[in-house]
Amino acid sequence: MGFMRRLRSRSKIKDQDPVQDPVHFPAVYTGPDQTWRLDDKILRRIFEYVCPHVADDSLESSEFSITEGCMLCDLRDLSNCSKVRRQWYPVASGMLYSSIRIDAVHFCGIEEDTKERHRRKSRGHDPIDPTAERLQQLCRTLRDNQYCANSVRFLKLPYMVRESNKADLARTVSVCPNLQYVDLPDGFFTGDPTCHALRQELQARCPHIRKMKYKEGSEQSLGFLLQGHWQELRVLDISKLRIETVTLRRVLGMLPRLSELSFSDLPWMNDSIFHSAPGVPEFPPLEILTVKNIPNITHQGLVDYLSDPTSQKALRALHIKDCAGIEVPMLHTILWAATHLTRLAYLATVTTSLTLDPLPPLRSRSLRILNYEITTPSSLQHSLYPPSASYHQYLTNSLMANALPALRQLYVRDPDFPESLTLAPPALPFADSPQQAPRGFNQQLEVFCKGSNELDWVYTEVAPADPFVSGRRGSVTGVRPLSSYSASKGLGPQWGGEARKSIVVGNGFSGFLAVPVTDDDGRPKSSGQFSSFSPQSDDGVKASFFTSAGREKRASRADLWR
Repeated sequence: MGFMRRLRSRSKIKDQDPVQDPVHFPAVYTGPDQTWRLDDKILRRIFEYVCPHVADDSLESSEFSITEGCMLCDLRDLSNCSKVRRQWYPVASGMLYSSIRIDAVHFCGIEEDTKERHRRKSRGHDPIDPTAERLQQLCRTLRDNQYCANSVRFLKLPYMVRESNKADLARTVSVCPNLQYVDLPDGFFTGDPTCHALRQELQARCPHIRKMKYKEGSEQSLGFLLQGHWQELRVLDISKLRIETVTLRRVLGMLPRLSELSFSDLPWMNDSIFHSAPGVPEFPPLEILTVKNIPNITHQGLVDYLSDPTSQKALRALHIKDCAGIEVPMLHTILWAATHLTRLAYLATVTTSLTLDPLPPLRSRSLRILNYEITTPSSLQHSLYPPSASYHQYLTNSLMANALPALRQLYVRDPDFPESLTLAPPALPFADSPQQAPRGFNQQLEVFCKGSNELDWVYTEVAPADPFVSGRRGSVTGVRPLSSYSASKGLGPQWGGEARKSIVVGNGFSGFLAVPVTDDDGRPKSSGQFSSFSPQSDDGVKASFFTSAGREKRASRADLWR
């Protein structure tokens, strides 16, 4: 009976329509294998999509260089790719150990199962620290495999791992001769004795380090650069140090590849740091220069530094924050001297308004991004005419004078700044054009603004007026825009909803008109902070965003170092 039942079931399967079969298998390619024709360059590009963080060559810490997705799962997938073919192993394994990340958690559903498994394993014992175990396993792998150790160029660790596992970190970097960047504990930058072994290993075994910081207490460590250590440094951050100006200039002279330099909280520093002196190396030409909270540096010192043609051509980004000697009325002299500057960030807190004397406009033919963040103390914010209003009016006059023709992005700490563009004095409709001073600007401008108590930037796009319409002679009497807007008061969904987006276009008479956004182009809601610039973009500056995204639960529950 059982035999006949199986025969009847098979006959029913043959008579069944394959289209209605709930289990439908798609066609399978049975031709020759074409993957062997892929060269190493194409394979490397494919593997970058499998594991995006292996292509991360930024000199930023683990907290500020997170990519989308789950980095641990991506690493596991790339490890599995290295086992598919013998041809793929050299490419995949080299990428596995080129830019290494050790993350504390999975950014996907696997993390819940992983926590439960670790909780069961640690029952009755000390809690398991998975990140510390990953670092120890990585250390053993690199010490046993010199090929993998030579491939390591970037090593990024969570904060608690690098703070509590200094010995394991020292043993790891001791076998990585091509290391260019590693996340280090805070004590390494302040001369902490607990980091002495780590510093010795890094100085003796890793000559290609590209970024280093020196904070209060590390004056002796900075002097080690005079012995020839880390001559390939490109990014140097100096803050709260007590050191002679001559010694600092000699240290900078030992770094021929230095491109980004940051000074902060150095009250003893003045304009003499830029001056020429016999027997002392010249101040190096830089792509990015940052001065923060240094009251004795003035605009004249920066102008003298930019008087050198080599420095003038090299400087691409200048960041000034809370420098009492560099005021807005003299900012135009710096822009005039920096002929190749593409980004300027000026942040200051003002207590007095600008003088009534007319000032030359902010003029530059190369500036593309401007952070003009002028704020007022909280005690003066509720006054009838806050001091910062005159500074914003000065910026408006510079824009309307078409003094910044290359500007594309503008960041202002004034929620009503785009409205000031619509209320700017327009040109007379019947004035003779040769006798009329130019008003307005001709480029597409992206304006990001926010108030003192806001976290997100409000994006507004300003479009130039139509030249064929603006020059038209007509009989219109009202030369003001037909409507204006206030993004900080909340608008309807047709204006962008929560994103508060709008577009400002020319109204035909050198004024501007706000219209609602009709498409969802995903413009950013926030910009990089003052400390988030890095020399990776075309302009030499890049804003770094801290983002993370989830991922669907993977079928496999294993990862590379767990």
